[in-house]
Amino acid sequence: MQLTPPRRLAALFTLALGGFGIGTTEFATMGILPLVAADLVPGFGADPASGIAHAGWIITAYALGVVVGAPLVSIWAARMSQRTLVLLLVAAFAVANLASGLMPTFELTLVSRFLAAIPHGAYFGVASLLAARIMGPGRQGAGVALALSGLTIANVIGVPLGTWLGQVAGWRWTYVAVAVIFAATLALALAFLPRVPGDPTRSARRELTAFRNPRLWLMIAVACIGFGGFFAVYSYAAEIVTRVALLPESAIAWLLATVGLGMTIGNIIGGWASDKSIRRTIMTAFPLFIVTLVLLALLGAMPVALYVLAFCFGGSSSALIPTIQARIIRTAGEAELLGAATNHAAFNVGNALGAALGGAVIAAGFGYLAPAWLGVVLAAIGFALALWSLRVDRGPDTAAHSIVATVLGPTTAGIEVIDR
Repeated sequence: MQLTPPRRLAALFTLALGGFGIGTTEFATMGILPLVAADLVPGFGADPASGIAHAGWIITAYALGVVVGAPLVSIWAARMSQRTLVLLLVAAFAVANLASGLMPTFELTLVSRFLAAIPHGAYFGVASLLAARIMGPGRQGAGVALALSGLTIANVIGVPLGTWLGQVAGWRWTYVAVAVIFAATLALALAFLPRVPGDPTRSARRELTAFRNPRLWLMIAVACIGFGGFFAVYSYAAEIVTRVALLPESAIAWLLATVGLGMTIGNIIGGWASDKSIRRTIMTAFPLFIVTLVLLALLGAMPVALYVLAFCFGGSSSALIPTIQARIIRTAGEAELLGAATNHAAFNVGNALGAALGGAVIAAGFGYLAPAWLGVVLAAIGFALALWSLRVDRGPDTAAHSIVATVLGPTTAGIEVIDR
């Protein structure tokens, strides 16, 4: 299929818009969590800490949905056309997020959040591969970055706006708005995504061979445990703002935007740094992340310090994402869809782990800054596992985007970009 530059840009924008919707639905939940608890958790008024911890299970449910859905959908869709898969996943996102905004009880909301997460990992996997096809040889890394940029931008724009909408109109409207984003993505996908055939040579067995590699499991553990430290804190950011720093509810959206800005800049710096050296990026970013968590635990009650550390928190953690993603995809070898999806599943194991353990230490009475100390422990374990991974893998210290390009290089058939 021939693509003019404007159509190519429209296709990449479509993939990014889907990522924007995913980032908003996943992370805006942290900002509206107190509203969900007040509406759906019995006894919230009498014991807010326990109510917040209980409501945190909707974060865990979403994360578990990603973990379950990423490998299952990737294996099921191994031979499917990438365009068809994107259309199905986006439609599922729209329906499930609308359901999240309509469910009358906490239990049904929990189920709807789990189902809303099933397409998450597979979407980012197939979006990366399709973007690589669209960009063509030698530019796959740029295509992947553009396709996934929506996730980062969501943390700057979508999450604060979703939080604000929940505060002024009710938390249910946040999920309804996300459903509208996915409906728009579906319309754009029908109009602009190129039609490319599926790969009849792919099979579930071929995809599953990636899991035979112990180095893949080691990197999955780094993402799961190390980023559990991020989500232990981020899941309860709203409570840190209002109950620790004693700021008004309106400050929650600004804090989330600050974290998102840090994540955006950290992702750019991390991609550039890992292009130079994956090893040095890990050796620098992980210690910075741990130090930030320690300072947050000590100074989180001070509003100015909280915002400065929120920026550093987002930046230091996000700088690790391109590196970890690159190593996981490289280790997965020919099972590129499963590898790309597994990366996001691994981060969401960390989401589930961090949210659950963070809620547990809050419910135990250790306070709303206790998750930061928990984050220090989890990040330190993740760093230790990363060091072990570096010692085990003596391969070339190649750039993140080069690894992605190497894996995705053969997938450019079927699309021709023409200049006009």
